[in-house]
Amino acid sequence: MKKILISDKLAEAGINYLNEQTGIQIHIETGLDEDGLCAIIGDYDGLLIRSDTQVTPKVLHAATRLKLIGRAGIGVDNVDIPLATELGIIIMNTPDANATTTAELAIAHLMSLSRHLPKADRSVRAGKWERSKLMGSEVSHKTLAILGFGTIGRIASQRGLGLRMNVIAYDPFVAPEIFADYGVESVSLDELVSRADYLTLHCPLIEKTRNVIGAPQLAMMKKTAMIINCARGGLIDETALHDALKEGRLAGAALDVYENEPPAGSPLLELDNIVFTPHLGASTAEAQVAVSVEIARQAVTFFKTGEAVNALNLPRVSAEELKKSYEFMNLATMLGKILAGLATQPITKMEMATFGKAAEVAVRPISVSALVGVLSGQVATPVNRVNAENFAKRQGIALVESVSEKSEDYVSLIKVTGHCADQSITLSGALLGGRQPRLVCINHFDIEVVPEGTLIVTRHDDKPGVISAISSVLGNAGINITRMQVSTVDDKIQAMAVISVSAPITEALLEQIRQVPVVKHVTQITL
Repeated sequence: MKKILISDKLAEAGINYLNEQTGIQIHIETGLDEDGLCAIIGDYDGLLIRSDTQVTPKVLHAATRLKLIGRAGIGVDNVDIPLATELGIIIMNTPDANATTTAELAIAHLMSLSRHLPKADRSVRAGKWERSKLMGSEVSHKTLAILGFGTIGRIASQRGLGLRMNVIAYDPFVAPEIFADYGVESVSLDELVSRADYLTLHCPLIEKTRNVIGAPQLAMMKKTAMIINCARGGLIDETALHDALKEGRLAGAALDVYENEPPAGSPLLELDNIVFTPHLGASTAEAQVAVSVEIARQAVTFFKTGEAVNALNLPRVSAEELKKSYEFMNLATMLGKILAGLATQPITKMEMATFGKAAEVAVRPISVSALVGVLSGQVATPVNRVNAENFAKRQGIALVESVSEKSEDYVSLIKVTGHCADQSITLSGALLGGRQPRLVCINHFDIEVVPEGTLIVTRHDDKPGVISAISSVLGNAGINITRMQVSTVDDKIQAMAVISVSAPITEALLEQIRQVPVVKHVTQITL
C-alpha cells in the first residue's frame, strides 16, 4: 500500500481519481507549517502539493520513505530540488495542464494594456468620461515577442498569430524547426527585446534566467513597448522595471507574479502605468481540475509502473521502455556492485556498452542502474536512479555510453568497464533465456556466474591444489560453497575463481585464503 499525503487543496476530481485506485491510500491535511509537515511526512511515500506547501531541507530530511513529490501546476520554487534529488526523491509537475489558462491570461493582459481597460473602468466608476485620455492602440500587425518557447509560449504564439500579430521568440533550448512549425521567427534575446511591441515572458525561473530582463534589456526596448509577466517572479528586475516605467522609458507593464508575493510595499504599486493580478495564471475552474487530475494520474502511474511522467530530476522513460529495460537494469546493478568490489582504487570513468537485443532498449536506464550498483554503500544516502548521476559527478566518475546491434557470443550482452588509476576492469553480463542474469566474463576470463548472495573472487596461479586449499579454509570454518566457477586465460598461467558461499566470511578467513600459496588476490562481494 502506497501512502500519499495531500498538503494543499486539490480539485475533487483528482482526489476522487486517487480514491478509486487499488494499492493507494491518501490523507488530506492542508495548512501545515514546517514543523507540522515534518511531524507526519515520514509516514508517506508520496506528497502532492500546490504552491503553498514549502518543501524545505528540514521537511525533506524528515521524509524518510518519500519517493515522489508531485506539484499540481508548473512552478516548483517551493521545493528544494537539489536536495530532493540527492535524497533520491522524484519531483514532477504538470507543465501542460494549465498551459492554455496561463497563455490566455497573458493575452488578456496584452489586450488590457493596449486599451487601458483598468484605467477606463476606474474612470467610469468615478463618474468621468475621459475618452480622449484613454486612447488605445490596435494589436494587429504589432510585434509580439515571446521569451521562452515551451508549451505556454507556443500557445501564446498561436493566439498572437490569430490576432494577426507578428510573432518572434527567443529560446536557446528549442530547435529551429520548432519555431518554423509554429510560424514564429527565432531571434536573439537582444533582438527580441529591441523589436518588441509587447514582450511576454514564459520561461522557468532558474539561476540563468533570474533577472533575465534587467536594466540593459529594458534600455533596448521601445518607449512605446509593454511587458507582461505571467511566468515567475524574479525573471524581471523589479527595481529596473520601476525606474523604466516611472521615467517613461517603457509605456506599460502587467504583472501576475512578483519577486515577493504578495508584493506589499513594492514601489511598483505607486505607478499608474502598470496592471497587477494576484498570481491568477492557473486560476480557472478548468485548470484547477486539469492539474489536480493530471498530478493524480502521474503519481499513480509512478507507483504502479515506475514511469516518472514530467519528472524534473529524472530523464523521461516510458512505462513500456522501463518494462523492456527492467531485467537489463537489474543485471547492470549487479555488475556495478561487482565492479566496485573488484576495484582497488576509485573509479574515475565508467563505460556502458550494449550489444544485440540489449541495444534495442534505452541505454541510459541501464547505465544509471550500473552507477547505482557502483555507488551503493559508498555514500550515506541510499542511491537510486534519481540521484545516481549526481553522486557519480560528485565522486568524479565520468559516464560513457555506446550501443551496437552486433551480438558478441550472446543474443543480449551488456559490458561495464570501470577505469581506475591502476587498472581497468571489464565485466560482461547476459540474460539467459531473456530473464536469468549471468556474469559471463571478467576481463579476459570467461566465467558464468549467478550474480547473487556473497561471492569470493580470487586471482591465482593455475596450479593443482589451489581450489582444494581454498575449499578447505571455507569448509573448516563451516562455510558452505553453493557454487564455484573457475576460468583460465589462453596461456593458462593465471586463473580466476568465483565462489558463491552461504554467508559472508570474516576478514580473518579472507586472510587465510590470501596465505594459500600462489593466490594473488582475494575479494569478497555481497550482492
